[in-house]
Amino acid sequence: MAAEVGWRLLILAGVIYVLVKVISAFSLLVLAFAIGLLITALLQPTVARLRRLGIGRGLATMITFVTGVASIGLVGWFVVWQVMENLDDLTKQVQGGIEELKTWLLNSPFHVTEEQINNVADSLNDWLGSNSQEITSAGWQGVTVVVEFFSGALLALFVSIFLLYDGRRVWNWTLNFVPQVARGGIAGAGPMAWATLTSYVRGTVIVAFIDAFFIGIGIYFLDVPMAVPLAVFIFLFSFIPIVGAFASGTLAVLVAFVANGVVTALLVLAVVLAVQQLEGHVLQPLILGRLVSVHPLGVVLAVTGGSLIAGIPGAVTAVPVVAVLNTVVTYLRRYAAENALHGGATPHGATAETAEGPSGPSGPGPSRPEPPDSSPGGTNGPGR
Repeated sequence: MAAEVGWRLLILAGVIYVLVKVISAFSLLVLAFAIGLLITALLQPTVARLRRLGIGRGLATMITFVTGVASIGLVGWFVVWQVMENLDDLTKQVQGGIEELKTWLLNSPFHVTEEQINNVADSLNDWLGSNSQEITSAGWQGVTVVVEFFSGALLALFVSIFLLYDGRRVWNWTLNFVPQVARGGIAGAGPMAWATLTSYVRGTVIVAFIDAFFIGIGIYFLDVPMAVPLAVFIFLFSFIPIVGAFASGTLAVLVAFVANGVVTALLVLAVVLAVQQLEGHVLQPLILGRLVSVHPLGVVLAVTGGSLIAGIPGAVTAVPVVAVLNTVVTYLRRYAAENALHGGATPHGATAETAEGPSGPSGPGPSRPEPPDSSPGGTNGPGR
């Protein structure tokens, strides 16, 4: 028995290793598709609503997509404009903060001398001079990363367009690669997975907006510069569970410390902690609910693994992937158990249109699960 379990674990570890290698080799493609799915899950309800109003599928897709991209572009432009407007003042405040820190160190009980501070500054300048080539190389690597980012973003936009417009056909085409014996279960798991993904995206957007709004209001009334850009950064970083909240909160506190001193920084820290406590104990359970609940340990491991494989985009997509996999595995386990209980098997040659749930139309499973539908009022997939 132990030997049997051992070789199965070895096979599982090998499969996971190969999967990670494949994902790493095609990380740009995989991430672009995953982000395209997230965008589709966010925009799809608007397309469905326009379809119910009698607007054609193509026009509804175009209106939704153009409006969404334009909104994101306007937000990005506003953030850049605000940063550029406040950059000179912030630079002067940083310089003043450095001078204040130097004065504090000289008068502190740590017995720091001006010579020691100057030595640290000289060492930093020497390091920058001796590593100029590496810094230049890192700059070129940054250019490569920017090019890859825009390539991936463009691919993700194309993925979302086609899924919004023709999600049902894409789903049917995907099911053609599934063996007939497993097609019924996969056809039923697909709508469940899509429901989990859409719930996660919508809930995360709502929670992120609430976080950014209240923290932004607190920062604004504390007279911290660049309150709006900081609020936008908090909104974006909220899509990375746990780690994102820590990073965005730290950024807000640092800006407050440099600009307005220790007291304001402590007040900003209090605001950030209060809002994050509200998020963790009220917003997350209330808005996301049990449908997409993942244990905190699973969240940490998923975010860490995603960031190791693909950096920040991997950290963003890791948790929804885990949530979807959890839903699919749970459904398929129930599907297999109920089929075994009733002594029935999936109809031979079942397709997305004919496969029934675990126990047929009257059982607890989904009755005649449908693939992603692009028709008005459809509820089961990215193109509904």
